[in-house]
Amino acid sequence: MTMKLSILLGAAGVVGAVLLSGAVATMAQPAALSDTAQFDAQGRLIPPTDYRDWVFLSSGIDMSYSEGAAVAPADTHTFDNVFAPRAAYAAFKRDGKWPNGTVLILENRGGVSKGSINKRGAFQSGLPTGMEAHVKDEARFKGGWGFFGGLASGKPAPMIPYAATCYACHQQHAAADTTFVQFYPILLPVATERGTLSAAYLAEIKPEPATPAPHP
Repeated sequence: MTMKLSILLGAAGVVGAVLLSGAVATMAQPAALSDTAQFDAQGRLIPPTDYRDWVFLSSGIDMSYSEGAAVAPADTHTFDNVFAPRAAYAAFKRDGKWPNGTVLILENRGGVSKGSINKRGAFQSGLPTGMEAHVKDEARFKGGWGFFGGLASGKPAPMIPYAATCYACHQQHAAADTTFVQFYPILLPVATERGTLSAAYLAEIKPEPATPAPHP
């Protein structure tokens, strides 16, 4: 082996070692928030196509925040399923709040009680009947969060105006970071432990003082 070839091979080995060490260092870094909100040129939210590969937070059935909500016909139900990106979920478990770029998806599906061997209760059936998103971007949205509806079509959707009741409702009643963590049993203990529960939510769940018994 000539001295020139030996030098070249030695240099290649050094470069390879440097590249390998760089790759290892990169792999050791914390995973970046990968499934962040994506917008088109008009500022419309592009619906994520793989949200069902995210973390499933919880599901509700026939929920309503209004006292006068209409009662659904018999054997007609609505399920809502909530999903969060895996990196955002991991960040919430660590900090008790959502990182910028988080997009929470609420998917609606119809529910029925009659089908196959089912004899009681209701189960989800059919394609999604609706889809909404709650997006955190403190630089883009007033109050840090924006709502988007009509995503079940798969087309980009404009932000719901700030005058909509959903903004005030979340500000006034959400358990943590203006999100309804009180309905996510896997995250409510996290927010409680991290001390990120909102003052408004804590005031709502605070038991009312007992009324003194009347004197005989």
